[in-house]
Amino acid sequence: MSSAVIAKPAMRGLLAKRLRFHLAVAFTLAFSVAGAFKFIVGDSRKRAYADFYKKYDAMKAFEAMRDAGVFESVKPKK
Repeated sequence: MSSAVIAKPAMRGLLAKRLRFHLAVAFTLAFSVAGAFKFIVGDSRKRAYADFYKKYDAMKAFEAMRDAGVFESVKPKK
């Protein structure tokens, strides 16, 4: 039989050391995902809204809704 000496685990300060590492990783991932979402989703959505409102005619949309009978206070044109 051989008996090997096993080193005692370093328990003092282990939580603080691991917490520092995991907080750094969590903040890094959170900021990178937020930045990616802003550039991928946010900017493309802003561009789509800008393109829509460049061609949007509010009076034409109003007249179409009025003729369809959407409004109660405005009678459709005959």
